[in-house]
Amino acid sequence: MAVDMAQAPQQRLSADFWKFWTGQTISNLGSSITLFALPLLVFRLTGSALNLGITTAAEISPYLFFGLLLGAWTDRVNRKRMMIVVDIGRALVVGSIPLAYALGILSPVWIYAVGFVHTTLTICFEACQFAAIPSLVSRDNIVTANGRIQASYSGAMVLGPFLAGLLVATLALPDLVLIDAASFLVSAFSLALVRRSFNAPIDATRERKSIGHDVIEGLRYVLGHPVLRNISLMMATVNFVATTTGTQLVLFAQRQLDASYTQVAWLYTAGSLGVVVLALLAGPLRKRWTFSQVALGALMTEGALTVIFSQLHWYWVALPVWGISSGLGILFNINTSSLRQAIVPSQMLGRVLSIASVLAWSAIPLGALLGGYVIERTHNVALVYAGIGVLTYLIPLAFSFTPLGHADRYIPPTVVTPTAGIPAAPGVEDRETAGEGIGSEV
Repeated sequence: MAVDMAQAPQQRLSADFWKFWTGQTISNLGSSITLFALPLLVFRLTGSALNLGITTAAEISPYLFFGLLLGAWTDRVNRKRMMIVVDIGRALVVGSIPLAYALGILSPVWIYAVGFVHTTLTICFEACQFAAIPSLVSRDNIVTANGRIQASYSGAMVLGPFLAGLLVATLALPDLVLIDAASFLVSAFSLALVRRSFNAPIDATRERKSIGHDVIEGLRYVLGHPVLRNISLMMATVNFVATTTGTQLVLFAQRQLDASYTQVAWLYTAGSLGVVVLALLAGPLRKRWTFSQVALGALMTEGALTVIFSQLHWYWVALPVWGISSGLGILFNINTSSLRQAIVPSQMLGRVLSIASVLAWSAIPLGALLGGYVIERTHNVALVYAGIGVLTYLIPLAFSFTPLGHADRYIPPTVVTPTAGIPAAPGVEDRETAGEGIGSEV
């Protein structure tokens, strides 16, 4: 370990890492524009809260249908090659929206289909990307690498909606996603320039199992740990309740805040700016307080702010409230993702990420549909947001009485900070002390 620590500064800023980082930064900028453009496009076509809910359900449901299998599959393939192919595929899929618009055949169903296929491809990409980071930097620099990527991602999420808000005055909404399509091609090119492999050396002595076996092994790994199990259950519950606030933001902004399209875009920008600020505070907060205090406290605070946000009619007051509320989830993510990458064996990283995502996001499609239906029936988006805020506060409060209330007890003594870790054995019997005690599924 002493040798690795001494070599860490030389490995931290490798040329391959910066090629990877550059491509992903540009890709994230394009995706942040699409994140704003698609729901606004659906709302312009339909004016319906239920249709907004269907859009979110279509984008999330591939995690339920394919997440486990695709996560296990990405542990078996050439990850870098897979990411390049997926980027090209995503460019073609997203680029079909302005093409359909130009041909006069663009419809909400087309957008739902694009969201479904795009997410399916993204599952593969994210699982490969998650597993690629430890191949680009030393274990002692995983947190630093994740910090660089998170900073660029957050910066792109701030700049993208802001630019979209300016461009929407001169470009048609469907044409905005052409920027995203081009950014995927840039990402594919940058990945092709990376010389390192994203896969660990193959262990010739390790028996080749079926994908079904790999999925079951990953599920047992995650579900067998009391903290991971409760995190997944809590986040499934929170996501079921709270997904409506993001899904219906366009509708809320126009009906409750009387916001223009540009002002709607700036709400997305404020949310991303909140992520940047709280991402910078994540490390210091984690050093001062325990995981349970930071993670559960962040969700409870988010619930309280959602209640306040629901009652506001003044756009310029609502803007910072939404920004802070949106940023709180990042406190649950950065250090926990770094810890998982440090302690999970490389051959299981894809499965662990996809399983965590499937379990945590399993309730989002139903929650998005139900939230849209309730808003359609009540015609009172503010009341629905207020109820969501109350429940978002109560859920983590209830889970504080489970192992999540003392999650740090499940971190082995040798893992002092999220920058250190011991590879956990994939067997079931050591799961209580394997160090996989903290997960990130917001």
